[in-house]
Amino acid sequence: MSRLLAPALDLVAVLVFALVGRRSHAHGITLGGVLETAAPFLCGTAAGYLVGSLTLDGSPWSWQFGAVVLVSTVVVGMLLRKLATTGTAPSFIGVATVFLAVTMLGWRLVARLVA
Repeated sequence: MSRLLAPALDLVAVLVFALVGRRSHAHGITLGGVLETAAPFLCGTAAGYLVGSLTLDGSPWSWQFGAVVLVSTVVVGMLLRKLATTGTAPSFIGVATVFLAVTMLGWRLVARLVA
């Protein structure tokens, strides 16, 4: 499969998370708004790919790589939100972690079952 498909699927997971969050809190669905909400988490996803590439021998398709990306996405995303004083309520951290875990690890599980 394409080398870019795995990161693209993780980016889609983050964008859907931002889209659903903005929709559920009535913040409006605009491209700029979704990107603003997603930006800290997209930075975390990129950091996860960097860390995973440097520390793991596995493919971005593996659940281990996905776990590194997931943790980085949540931790870096929340730290950047905290620095921007955007909000990191414990319930938000929980929802973000669960949603991103289901999507980022979920597509890897589906790909493994299909392969």
